[in-house]
Amino acid sequence: MSRRLISSGSPFEETIGYSRAVVDGDWVFVSGTTGYDYATMTMSEDVAEQAAQCLRNIGAALADAGATFADVVRVHYLLPDGNDFEACWPALREVFGDVRPAATMMQVPLMDPAMKIEIEVTARIQG
Repeated sequence: MSRRLISSGSPFEETIGYSRAVVDGDWVFVSGTTGYDYATMTMSEDVAEQAAQCLRNIGAALADAGATFADVVRVHYLLPDGNDFEACWPALREVFGDVRPAATMMQVPLMDPAMKIEIEVTARIQG
């Protein structure tokens, strides 16, 4: 299989030089994804809503790759304030509750102070 690049349409992908996701064989690597809503060009101030929007953005990339959240094997959560993580749990449980991928939460500064969470996933398409 060949390598395939997936774009979300974000202008940052071309400007910085990355893809929302890369499909390589059965593997799907989704870049760190924030809670930016590309339909409205806005980002909520609420961390739980940002988490939900991250997951909607990731879900769209997975669908473009021919995958679903059920294919996710690894997830990284990045938050500038680790105390915000618990507020995100309901949204995370909604998509990963039955999947239960390997997961790591890291407390790190993000590119923009308005960003309260970034999520990155790796999936393997089941054949």
